[in-house]
Amino acid sequence: MLVSRKILDRVKSEPDFLQRVITGDETWIFKYDPTTKRQSSEWRTSESPRPKTARMSKSRVKSMLIIFFYSKGIVHREFVPPGQTVNQTFYLQVLERLRNRVRRVRSEIADKWFLHHDNAPSHTSFAVREFLAQNKITTLPHPPYSPDLDTCDFFLFPKLKAHLKGHHFGTVENVQAAAMRALNNISSEDFLHCYEEWQQRWNCCIRSQGAYFEGDKL
Repeated sequence: MLVSRKILDRVKSEPDFLQRVITGDETWIFKYDPTTKRQSSEWRTSESPRPKTARMSKSRVKSMLIIFFYSKGIVHREFVPPGQTVNQTFYLQVLERLRNRVRRVRSEIADKWFLHHDNAPSHTSFAVREFLAQNKITTLPHPPYSPDLDTCDFFLFPKLKAHLKGHHFGTVENVQAAAMRALNNISSEDFLHCYEEWQQRWNCCIRSQGAYFEGDKL
């Protein structure tokens, strides 16, 4: 709750603050990710026979995607090489590529942007914190155990995977290509709305005194 209040105070004092926040995380993209019961349901009459559905599970063929975005769209994205874990060493390389990308394509915020990521060990290691401090990149604090305040958890990853569920892609290359197509279909208005909702969620966190509120009205 204290984190949310500090962020909202910053938003009030600096109208362009949120426009300078870049947020990101990593997630698995599967060759086959089954639909949920709600997604696979279809309208039937009371006389219709009960549908037969096979029990399916996520495939073992998968690729990890790391992505960073801000209120106007995607800033940087990359797939983790097969067999590579996202440890502090690899994450430092990702952050260096992100920093270079910001300087090339988001020059208007290159010297004044903030980074938001969750509290995963690779994100909060001493080496990562030292790198960010040396490059004068300020992190936006994230409350622990708060997926309801994580833009990737409540917006980007669900929106991305909704387009992929229920489809068989065959190979890692096909999975990655499909993920890129789905990302390209997310509009700039969607990203802007995400940041507006993010601010509403901070307000909700304050009203609920820090209690988890996913599923409640914002």
